[in-house]
Amino acid sequence: MFNTKILSIAAVAAALAGCAPAPAPAPMPVAVAPIPPVPTSGIAGLEERQPDLCDAGDYVPYLGQPGSIIPTLAITREYRVVEYRGIEPQEYNPQRIVFRLDGSGNIYNIDCG
Repeated sequence: MFNTKILSIAAVAAALAGCAPAPAPAPMPVAVAPIPPVPTSGIAGLEERQPDLCDAGDYVPYLGQPGSIIPTLAITREYRVVEYRGIEPQEYNPQRIVFRLDGSGNIYNIDCG
């Protein structure tokens, strides 16, 4: 008798559990407008570049030439050669000429820095 009473209570509880109300749906995400960037002034950094103060434009004819030609150019100012995938220090010097080499060792970019 005791077992049948427990079974009948369990059956009623299981039937009522199926009648429970569904949980409330999750709220729809609200679209948020992107925040526009705030213009800044007076901040110096890597994004700030001077005009061609190192006369890098004088060396444009050497684009595509092998990097081994750089020491023969008789450059009288400071210059740097950055190998393909090489590490380049981040100090900026607008007077320095920077030659960047591609995977084949040829000059693909010349600028100041």
